[in-house]
This record gives sequence, C-alpha cells and structure tokens, in this order.
Amino acid sequence: MKIAVLSRNTQLYSTKRLVQAIREAGHEATVIDHSACDLIIEQNGPYILYKGEKVSGIDAIIPRIGASVTFYGTAVVRQFELMGVFSAVESQAIVRSRDKLRSLQILSREGLGMPKTAFTNFSKGGEKQLVEMVGGAPLIIKLLEGTQGLGVVLAETKKAGQSVIEAFHGLRARIIVQEFIKEAKGADIRAFIVNNRVVGAMKRQGAEGEFRSNLHRGGKAEVIRLSKEEKTAALNAAKALGLSVAGVDMLQSDRGPLILEVNSSPGLEGIEKATGIDIAGKIISFIETSVEKNSSKRKTNQ
Repeated sequence: MKIAVLSRNTQLYSTKRLVQAIREAGHEATVIDHSACDLIIEQNGPYILYKGEKVSGIDAIIPRIGASVTFYGTAVVRQFELMGVFSAVESQAIVRSRDKLRSLQILSREGLGMPKTAFTNFSKGGEKQLVEMVGGAPLIIKLLEGTQGLGVVLAETKKAGQSVIEAFHGLRARIIVQEFIKEAKGADIRAFIVNNRVVGAMKRQGAEGEFRSNLHRGGKAEVIRLSKEEKTAALNAAKALGLSVAGVDMLQSDRGPLILEVNSSPGLEGIEKATGIDIAGKIISFIETSVEKNSSKRKTNQ
C-alpha cells in the first residue's frame, strides 16, 4: 500500500513516527503538505494537484491537521475521501471535534460526564450570571479557538471571572466558561483510541503552580491504568464524534470521569514515551484492516 501522512512539517515527532511505522509494516510512505494542495472539482470527478503534479496511487491517508488550517485541511481530506482514498480520521469528524462548542453539545446529548459549561452571545452585563451558571469561582474561561493550553484562564474570584469575560467579550472573542474541578489537582488523563479500543493512557500533571496539564506547558506524563468507567467514557466520547483515532482528555472528579476535549490529531510523543507502546504501529494496523475490508466490499459489490 501507499500511505500518505498529511502534515506540514516532516520533522515533527508524530509525522516521523508514522512514516517509520508505515515503512516497518512494508508499505510505501509519503508526506503531503495539505496546505500546498490544490483541489480540482469538475464533471470528470475530483482530483488533487500537489506542487503542480496530479496525486494518484494513494491507498490511505493519515490526517495531521493543525488547528490553524482546519478549514482547508479538512477540505483536502474530504477531496481524498471523494477520490475513494481511505482516511484514518474522517473529514467530518475532524470538523466536529475542532468546534469546541459543537463537540461539547454532542457529548452532552450523549449523556457523557463533563464540567458544567456555559456559552453566551456577548451579552453585555451578563458576566455575573455567566459566572453563577457554572457554580461561581474559581472558574475556567476558554477561547473557543485555543489549543495546547493557550487561551485558557483560571479566574480565582467571581470579580476576576467577570473582568476576564468582559475583556474577551470586548474583543468579540468567542469563549466558553466552565466549572473548576478542584479535586483534579491540575492533572488530567489522556486516553488514546484507535479503532474503538483504548491502546494507551497517561496521566498528565501540570507544573508546580500551573493548573493546565498540557505537556507543551511543562506538564509531566506517566502511564496510568484506566478504570472501567474511564475507559467507557473515553470510547463513548470518540464514538459520539465519529473519530476512529482520537486523544480523549478527561478529569478525575468526585462524580466520575469528566470529558474535557476530544482531539482528532493527538500527538504521539507524549503517549509513546510515557507508555512505551508503539501507537503509530497500531494506527497502521487499523489502516491495513480497514483498507482490506473496503477492498473486499468493493469486490463483492462488483
């Protein structure tokens, strides 16, 4: 098989590991910068030009789409799908998961545990009510477009919360407000899911004095054994958003696991180093099985 990793940077750990795993499995690997693709849509069917050359012979893709290029990146993934190429993560699932508000709405509909969350339309003078809606201070205020812990603020008092909300609203920045889960103690859990199975899990602890546990912000990771409840919550969250490959972030709380976010392009470095598990290899195994299944279906239908 020829498998393409859609990535803008060949030197990233995740990109290098996926290329390595593809080759170790005996397949041909290529890296395509999705931001340099041109999409051609015509009566004879859709196709892609990459650096002026028509893309052909790709059996499967692994999207590694950064948040800043979600719109164009998912358009490229969709084009590959329309060309009959298997994608490890479906374009529509990426779109769902990238919209923080929409993904939380879907998870809420499925009855999954999550921190109480409020969203409003820049309602002037409504800052106090917004703080009260999530149980008062302390509270978390998040930019809807933020990633890797950026754009996340902990407001220790009601007054501070109101001021931060007012400032964001003054800038016309879209935010969500969430209750602060004190018992989590600045730690969260990431469960890595491939094909409806938890293939690895780690606990991330924020640096001293830091409430965000992101490894990019100095957090530390260690392997963890998930409880049955945590495993079920992670699998249900990924399933609700239609993600075959996902990183599900959860908090441990007194009322059970609470879903924070479901990531459609989870990094491999932290989870592989913490667990010692070949996560990249498991993604390739999933692709092999899926492409073979799709191929058998096509033969049956002919």
